Amino acid sequence: MDNKLKLKAYGKINLGIDVVDKLPNGYHLVRMIMQSVDLYDEIMVEKIDEGIHIETNLDYLPTGSGNICHKSANLMIERYKLDCGFKISINKNIPVAAGLAGGSTDAATVMVAINKIMNLNISDEELMEIAVDIGADVPYCIKSSPMLAEGVGEKLTPIKGLENQWIVITKPNIGVSTKDVYGNFKFENVEKKPDIDVLISALEDKNYSLIEKSMENVLESVTFDLYPIVKDIKGKMHEYGAQKSLMSGSGPSVFGIFKSYDKAKKVYKKFKKLYDQTYLVKTVNGRDSNE
Repeated sequence: MDNKLKLKAYGKINLGIDVVDKLPNGYHLVRMIMQSVDLYDEIMVEKIDEGIHIETNLDYLPTGSGNICHKSANLMIERYKLDCGFKISINKNIPVAAGLAGGSTDAATVMVAINKIMNLNISDEELMEIAVDIGADVPYCIKSSPMLAEGVGEKLTPIKGLENQWIVITKPNIGVSTKDVYGNFKFENVEKKPDIDVLISALEDKNYSLIEKSMENVLESVTFDLYPIVKDIKGKMHEYGAQKSLMSGSGPSVFGIFKSYDKAKKVYKKFKKLYDQTYLVKTVNGRDSNE
């Protein structure tokens, strides 16, 4: 048994987000398409005698119980009665508070790593069931393969995703509160809704013109008003030749899909001069098979 394991924690984008209802408790019911990309954090998990010790390359991230990876490690220890602790090293590449599931994917990857290190043989499905206690995006990040997410994001159905597509992601130097975005969401302010069912069929058929036509994010109706810079970036993505551009999650990251690497590279260079947190990535359809 190897006491140490290093894994990639992939970020995600949303190919479509629709809000379908608001519950009395204030939560919103959604239908959204999740797609992973090869912008990833590196997570090293090592078995130790006791405790949970976290180190990270970003000095402003919490390393105690306020860190989402601490919560997921603690969940695994308590649920499976593990008589040990874990040292967790997080090398962050995914920007923080960006709508790219950076924290969620780290937490999910810690759970996957502990499962492997301890030879627990827990199925992905069981990990996904318990991961919802950590956060709504964490179950998705267990597999990091394309999914339809419903409910408050916890009901997941595997679907076909975008294959071998070049993506430029840009995050302006602001943070966006998901809670604030949903709190300000009004159904009557939505101008364009995604057709999620058509989008799923188009992904299955690799009908890229229909995929692009069906992609929308209703949360743009809130974030664009609160942070006009996000709307400006989306406009520039289209101006520079993106096949489709969309805000990811509640923002502020915006991504553009490009037909070729050369086109994507040119646009990446343009945005990189304006915004340091700009990335040229490809789509990912699941964790590496050797993981």
